[in-house]
Amino acid sequence: MKEINNILVAIDFNDAVGDLLGYAESIAEKYGSKIWIVHVAEPEPDFVGYEPGPQYIRDMKAEEFQEEHRTLQSLTETFIDKSIPSEALLIQGSTVDTVMEEAEKLNCDLLVLGTHKHSFLHNLLGESVSLEILKKSSFPMLTVPIEED
Repeated sequence: MKEINNILVAIDFNDAVGDLLGYAESIAEKYGSKIWIVHVAEPEPDFVGYEPGPQYIRDMKAEEFQEEHRTLQSLTETFIDKSIPSEALLIQGSTVDTVMEEAEKLNCDLLVLGTHKHSFLHNLLGESVSLEILKKSSFPMLTVPIEED
């Protein structure tokens, strides 16, 4: 059986975070793995030839990112046992590409993602992030169904 040294859990701050981290934690306990909890923040639009926005907008965005990172750290402390090495990362970018790039950089052996249950019509017209990652990934994946409220 292949070793599982690094587990990347991609989260989007929904109610299923505890479930995703619970699965990752139980696998990490068994294999002695490190858990990387990754949230991808929206990229800032780049407009060539335009000056950056006013300072107060940049400060507001920076505070928003700091708050998201504090939330990630709090989730790590809440759901992952202290005996398991874990780290929270907040990264800006395109969700699918950023998750794939981070998994590669971190030498991940397993990706853990939540999958939303949608109607047939929704699945026909639009792809979910999880499905896009599944199509592009060369990494083993554990997908956890997330119930919609």
